[in-house]
Amino acid sequence: MNAFPRGAGVFAASPLHLAAALTAALALASCVGPDLDTVGDYGAGLSPFASASVPDRPLPVQVFIASTRKGETGEASRRQAPEPRYALATMTVPPGHRAGSIEEPLWGRPNGRNDIALAGERDLDEDEFRAELASHVSGRVGVNRDVLVFVHGFNTSFEEARLRATQIAADAHFGGVMALFTWPSQSDLFGYVSDKDSATASRDALQGLLHDLGQTPGVGKVHILAHSMGGWLSMEALRASAIAGDRDLSGHLGDVILASPDIDMTVFASQMARIRPANVTVFATPNDKALSLSSFIASSRQRVGAIDAAKPEDRAEIESLGAKVVDITQYSDADRFIGHTVFANSGEVIGAIGAQIAAPRAEDARAVSSLDESRYQDPDAAQHAVVAAPGSPAATAVQVAPLAAPAPATVGLKPPS
Repeated sequence: MNAFPRGAGVFAASPLHLAAALTAALALASCVGPDLDTVGDYGAGLSPFASASVPDRPLPVQVFIASTRKGETGEASRRQAPEPRYALATMTVPPGHRAGSIEEPLWGRPNGRNDIALAGERDLDEDEFRAELASHVSGRVGVNRDVLVFVHGFNTSFEEARLRATQIAADAHFGGVMALFTWPSQSDLFGYVSDKDSATASRDALQGLLHDLGQTPGVGKVHILAHSMGGWLSMEALRASAIAGDRDLSGHLGDVILASPDIDMTVFASQMARIRPANVTVFATPNDKALSLSSFIASSRQRVGAIDAAKPEDRAEIESLGAKVVDITQYSDADRFIGHTVFANSGEVIGAIGAQIAAPRAEDARAVSSLDESRYQDPDAAQHAVVAAPGSPAATAVQVAPLAAPAPATVGLKPPS
């Protein structure tokens, strides 16, 4: 999933080059599949909440969803909706979850004991979405009141995006409010051009979502984690926000993390010129074969996510634009054949991302809750009662249960000094 090139520049390729590139990518597809046994010693590959000290039950995680797709499945998921659609999904993470993985069944329906699964989902209109999110934020007393928005990349279905957002919330130990912005994708290697058009058409909707999040009463910081083509989409939305006079989302813009961004270096420079001094961090590796392919398609133009941060001149080029860069090359074994999803497949990398964005602040602990739990009617209350402890926040499905604290600083990733 998500293992192939995303970003700008495909229009410059000749049909012969495009066919050759796509054939090469298709050959690589058969090799995808990280070997988690080789990924460091981050809890022996297990997230902390899967330890023996945690009850043996699935962990509920809630995900706010803003979508520009017409629907969630089939042809509707590949088409642009005239207006954004909203929902609140309750997902569950299995007790034996391995950091860096998305547990799915080989066939049949997901089993909450073994797989990341959907427990329930409620469609919302725009006003309900804002009110529900405000309740979740205001009810987070003593914990993180931030929002993390995940924006996926090319070749991603609705279900894949929802599963990835859930995995990120779990593996980053994010105790704030998790949100997913999903846009129409052909979910097909050969749908690259169509996906780029869909991402372009979704810029205004993402800008509107970010603006609304910044206006949410009591919100802390609004963080963005964007992968590949989603990085281009996110930077375009932030650029539009800056042009509209809302450069920092009313003071609430937090970290902007671009994971393997498929953005042309010149385009990135123009985007940064508008949004700086935003706190932008690029996670990059020259081992990213998907971005190498994207660069080839774009007449060998450099992709931001494929710079070599070990080279002072490459690092200086990014830093001169006002962004930080983190070299994730040493973690490439988490996606050894493609190198494009290291940010989520490596427990060390996603744990470090969480450590950067998830630290609670003093003002959160002093806040007074205004949460009214009776406003939320869980469509699958009986099912949730089985997986959540009675009386816990998870049992009411009102907010994400705070996850375990991030792993020690030994897994922290810092930009080269």
